[in-house]
Amino acid sequence: MKAVLYGCLLLALSLVGSQPNRSDAAESTAGRKVRMAFTSLSSVMCPPWIAREAGIFNKYGLDVEVIATPTGVEGMNALIAGEVQFLQISGGTTASAALGGADVMVVGTTLDTLVQNLMARPEIDKPEQLKGKTLGITRFGTSIDVGAHLALRHFGLVPEKDVAIVQVGGMESMVAALQANRIQAGILSYPAITQALKLGHRVLLDVASLGIPYAFTGMTTRGRLIHDDADLVRRYMMAQVEAIARAKRDKVYALKVMGKYLRTANPTALAEGYEIDIQKYMLKVPLTTTEAMKSVLEDLGSRNPKAKDADPKRFFDDSFVRQMQSSGFIDALYK
Repeated sequence: MKAVLYGCLLLALSLVGSQPNRSDAAESTAGRKVRMAFTSLSSVMCPPWIAREAGIFNKYGLDVEVIATPTGVEGMNALIAGEVQFLQISGGTTASAALGGADVMVVGTTLDTLVQNLMARPEIDKPEQLKGKTLGITRFGTSIDVGAHLALRHFGLVPEKDVAIVQVGGMESMVAALQANRIQAGILSYPAITQALKLGHRVLLDVASLGIPYAFTGMTTRGRLIHDDADLVRRYMMAQVEAIARAKRDKVYALKVMGKYLRTANPTALAEGYEIDIQKYMLKVPLTTTEAMKSVLEDLGSRNPKAKDADPKRFFDDSFVRQMQSSGFIDALYK
């Protein structure tokens, strides 16, 4: 099982393991060592980055190692193997693994709709021109894959019949694949959207504009950890929620951290990702809803019969976020 973690570590950003900025960090003592992984290079993944860099994890008695994985598939494998304790990942990947028998559960949802764009090469300006073309996603079974199917069906196109869907790897590979004409369209998130627009590629659909509730990105852990060590999960979630508040209230600091982890100094890309992903769509109260998980299962049902009659509540535990909400903890972060 160690090979799973080693593979993740080889792909981790060299800067991720760096020490948080001590000028911003809260006073802390040696915390409990924890590993978490984030599963794409996108600004939606910023809460654990900020929690580490600002010393918020330390404040809650946690010494968190933040690891990058290229997609949710690798991240989920690491969680199932016990190599990481928490994931920043889509609810769809979590539910799919749980339907397959994995002991995993969503404990918070930071974005509850698919914040993605269907983008195409410059010569394609109408959806019908995608017929016979190839659309790129990161990996099958991810939220990017879900966005691809929703977008194509929205335009009356049949996935795999009218438009081929291919895996290109991490989000950072999508723009390069468009440029090289290996794919003619792709499902992109920020900051890749900004990079693609700068190169002349077109937005055919803002998937979020469809208004479909969906557990897009959030926090996942193992059911056993919730049962055996609820206090650890609680402290981890408190740190994440405080990091969201820090991001929303301190744009300058959030952009600094995002630039570090996304490895870009492009102010336009960072600013657009911040305004859309963090200010517009990131939830102050990262509560997973039955409606958002129901959409996840409806999509999975087309590929996995087990999802069709599954109870959405089986796949998430909202008790930690509800406790923070009812106690006034979250409101206090914005005063």
